Amino acid sequence: MAEVSEESWQGVTAPSLAQIEAMAEAARAMLPEAFAAAAARVVLRVEEFAPEALLEEMGIEDAFELTGLYEGVALPEKSVMDPGGPDLIWLFRRPILDEWVARGDVALDALVAHVYIHELAHHFGWSDADIAAIDRWWE
Repeated sequence: MAEVSEESWQGVTAPSLAQIEAMAEAARAMLPEAFAAAAARVVLRVEEFAPEALLEEMGIEDAFELTGLYEGVALPEKSVMDPGGPDLIWLFRRPILDEWVARGDVALDALVAHVYIHELAHHFGWSDADIAAIDRWWE
């Protein structure tokens, strides 16, 4: 690993919401063609933290525990009778940054891409167990 000098950190700030969004959009742009069209229809929203009401609804007490969330009806379950509104992937900047620092072994853009792809997998109808079976990231 290259030595990092104190001077190289001067003027450096934490990535903004827009920069985290750009990292997720870069991951979306790299998706295989078979998934690209469906992914393009999912709205991406980046916030500092999950809204309090959402955390309460999910029974999560610590906002740092939730890095991302898919909100919508998974493609295999969609019907013309579903209520309107777009499917949505939320990414939460502060919990992502906190996990990135805690891990210390992964590039931030890779972590953002991982969280985004994990949530997108839910859009395609995959459960957390399905995702874990092929993605050993969290081990």
